[in-house]
Amino acid sequence: MILTVTRTGGFAGLTKQGELDTTDHPDADRLEAAARALATKDLGSGRPQPDRYVYRLEVRDAHDADATQHTVAEQDVDPTTAWLFDQVLSR
Repeated sequence: MILTVTRTGGFAGLTKQGELDTTDHPDADRLEAAARALATKDLGSGRPQPDRYVYRLEVRDAHDADATQHTVAEQDVDPTTAWLFDQVLSR
């Protein structure tokens, strides 16, 4: 699974992006479960607030060009999703 996170907004309005291929990652199962769980979570309104981040997660299968996208406002990020975003953005 290929995970791409783009973080936009915040006080300075900067953009940060990271990509992670879970194929050989030691936490692959946990990362993939967290990414799949976003499809079933109700993470709030998704409306951005001033000076806060907005995250976009793109999930692709390594052999499939189609991607699933999720957009989450910073105030709606739960601990599991925050961990997922942190792992991808730190790459």
